[in-house]
Amino acid sequence: MKLSIVVPVYNMAADNKLRFCLDSLVNQTIADYEIIAVDDASTDESFAILKEYESNYPWKFKAIQSYENVKQGGARNKGIALARGEWIGFVDSDDWVAPQMYEKLIRKAQQTGADVVGCDYCAVTEQTMQVGTLLPGNTIDQTGILDSERYKKLVMNPGSMVIKIYLKAVIDENQLRFPERTFYEDNCASPIWMLHFTHFEKVEEPLYYYYQHDASTVHNISTQKCEARLLMGKQLLEEARRYGFYKLYRFEFEFAFAKLYYMNTLYTYMLGVKHPKRKFLQNLAKGACEEVPDFWENPYYLKEYDEEQKKMAALNIKSSGMFLIYFKLLYMYRKLRKR
Repeated sequence: MKLSIVVPVYNMAADNKLRFCLDSLVNQTIADYEIIAVDDASTDESFAILKEYESNYPWKFKAIQSYENVKQGGARNKGIALARGEWIGFVDSDDWVAPQMYEKLIRKAQQTGADVVGCDYCAVTEQTMQVGTLLPGNTIDQTGILDSERYKKLVMNPGSMVIKIYLKAVIDENQLRFPERTFYEDNCASPIWMLHFTHFEKVEEPLYYYYQHDASTVHNISTQKCEARLLMGKQLLEEARRYGFYKLYRFEFEFAFAKLYYMNTLYTYMLGVKHPKRKFLQNLAKGACEEVPDFWENPYYLKEYDEEQKKMAALNIKSSGMFLIYFKLLYMYRKLRKR
């Protein structure tokens, strides 16, 4: 079999989200592929919909039910274990793909000998095949035979995992899997996975549609989800050390950690959580400094962030109470200026 598409599913029955996704998958132009949809203990009609598609497309659709909620990473791992394809792709169950996406990715792999192939993607706010807002993904200077310089760039910007296909032999040989029972598992898995592959190519077309709606993870920020991001930041460093990558790409991993664990969480928390707490901010600063002391001196960090961002980050490390007051006052001031 040429390709396995793994789809983790959790409570996506409403508003035609799951059906729109699955319709785009069962109508792919590539021949000889399978769809493995793993229901992650949904409490709505999602699994019934999956069984319906399995009944209608028994030669290429498998509906798997997990009786325990293991989050997206755990559901993907169950799909990987059952996959028979030479290649594996991942699709989130509220997104969808262009009809020729996988045919084009496979063709690119065959033409170039690559063992991982990606494409571009776009953000949309309605169920449509019209190309929406292009999103930043992998860059052309990351593609080709992967050497030290390309690996460095991929550690810091591995790109989304749902816009790629991966050679399953590499996954199996290195026992690559996703963190389970947590959010933001891609933030840990994606850079580690990319370091196991040797040749990355890209189709320069937006073939994946990222559906932005109120129920999506990125639009529902909570302290729990911010804590999950911290966990993934720590696990990223642990995995890098376990596989022997940390010493090779120390500055890159330390920057990736600082960005994921500290900077992204700091601003996500302040802008997304209704009543931010000083204790969380204190623990955030303490954890970042314990894992990577003096991360603010990292050359990539110095280049990536502007002076205001670095000033705010430093203020939280010095005094979370002062940062909390300053941030709120600054946010109120800017909000008033827009009126």
